[in-house]
Amino acid sequence: MTEPEWTAPVPDRRDPDRETTERTALEEWLDYHRATLLTKCAGLTADQLKRRSVPPSTLSLLGLVRHMTLVERWWFRMHAAQEDVGFLYTVTVEGRATADFDELDDADAPANLEAYRQELDAARAAVAGKSLDLVVPSRGDHPERTRNVRWIYLHMIEEYARHNGHADLLREAIDGATGD
Repeated sequence: MTEPEWTAPVPDRRDPDRETTERTALEEWLDYHRATLLTKCAGLTADQLKRRSVPPSTLSLLGLVRHMTLVERWWFRMHAAQEDVGFLYTVTVEGRATADFDELDDADAPANLEAYRQELDAARAAVAGKSLDLVVPSRGDHPERTRNVRWIYLHMIEEYARHNGHADLLREAIDGATGD
């Protein structure tokens, strides 16, 4: 008897509270968007998660998960917490880091999804107890561009909203599934 093929698990996604504090609202909306990305992956095989959209785009659901793993690390751990951690999926092509989206042939989808979940836990821990007003320096090419922790939360919600739109289209092209 053969084992069934692995599929991405269904996440626990909860609607954000409608009356709450600013910090709780930011955390709950971000968690909602995080879970939405995982919902778009739920029930798909590794090959389906790696399926590309339309050329010349290299977008795939697994690529989006890997990208958001990097983005979570970049903003919460490397900026907000000033942790000295490296990047995952680092391959640079013509001066542009592309491994999160492009290097999927040998990618391990279950391991990548687990790395994403672990990064979410690390990101939450990195900003736990930090004031939304805390101003942090940039770790990128523009050290003069400071921002506060509130900006990081808002930027992450925007980043997920944009990429979850991509995920909607990718999922629909794979198996016709639609919804939020």
